[in-house]
Amino acid sequence: MSRLTDLLAQAKACDPQMGADLERECDALLEKTRFGLQFERHKPEAVELPNRVPRRGDKVRVLPERGSSQAGDPTLWVVRRIVKDGASKLAEIEPLAGARRASKQASKQASKSVSLDDLIVVAEFRDTIYPGLKHTGRVARGGDKPCHTVINGENYHVLKALTWTHRGRVDAIYIDPPYN
Repeated sequence: MSRLTDLLAQAKACDPQMGADLERECDALLEKTRFGLQFERHKPEAVELPNRVPRRGDKVRVLPERGSSQAGDPTLWVVRRIVKDGASKLAEIEPLAGARRASKQASKQASKSVSLDDLIVVAEFRDTIYPGLKHTGRVARGGDKPCHTVINGENYHVLKALTWTHRGRVDAIYIDPPYN
């Protein structure tokens, strides 16, 4: 629904009356009750990769000021250069193509320099990432029997990683459904 909401906001900006009419019609459609498993198109979100150090070419978000309770800017930026500034490193970033229209803050500034510590690497839905699995413990109660493995992660990226590392060797996969 977020994609539809974005399009309605754009329509309201161009023509307020048409935007209001479209929103009223969409609300009427959404009130219909549906039963059974439903799939709704959605705008895929970006997944943050907190333990990854930003490099040139990475998509990043600028974190809010440390200690503040404000939400961060959702704009995606691209790291163009990393410059050493004494003991710290600065990243020269610019808005991702198309992000200038989406964010008021990004439209004010074409590019800026930010401390590397204030950036978090982001992977969008179809971006290639190379996840690493980290062993955090083991409970072995079955002797020679195979054990269960729990992988915490974003479903799409975990499944892609498993098809790369364990193709043909996984018997069953249970994906915990989202609780929306």
